[in-house]
Amino acid sequence: MEKRKKNIVELTRVTMDDYRKERKLPLKIVVDSVRSMNNIGSIFRTSDAFLIDEIILCGISSTPPHPEIHKTALGAEDSVAWRYAESAVEIVKELRSQGVKVCCLEQTHNSVPLHQFRPSPDEVYAIVVGNEVEGVAQEVVDNADTVLEIPQFGTKHSLNVAVSAGLALWHFLQSLHLRP
Repeated sequence: MEKRKKNIVELTRVTMDDYRKERKLPLKIVVDSVRSMNNIGSIFRTSDAFLIDEIILCGISSTPPHPEIHKTALGAEDSVAWRYAESAVEIVKELRSQGVKVCCLEQTHNSVPLHQFRPSPDEVYAIVVGNEVEGVAQEVVDNADTVLEIPQFGTKHSLNVAVSAGLALWHFLQSLHLRP
């Protein structure tokens, strides 16, 4: 079995127009006051890779276009649909009123371990990720349908927000996959 790394020509990529026409995963990500533009860019790039429907940037989260976001997004800020909303609480309420199941990624009493959560293919979901220091605002957590927690076993009590988002998006992709 060949293990030679693929070169840039061998890596298949769709055009921006074709990407926009692709059927997206029924999943949005709400970014609640993430201060690092590198984290925001990374969330864009991961969202592009997994065909996420939309990113909603809230609170103090910066928005494209910005060179610091572009540095890690590498153009994904142009392919993934996104919008800005001042209040994550209001967005969560709006999404829930539209029938979207809102899942906060946070550490709370009675949270559901991410690997035990089974999204239904008949539902549309939104994952809320939060600020690097404070996490998801308590009022946002209070208005969510579910709180998901990534189990951790080391000495640290948290993961980087972009890493956490990537793990959660991958979990949903596996459960709601569009392709074999």
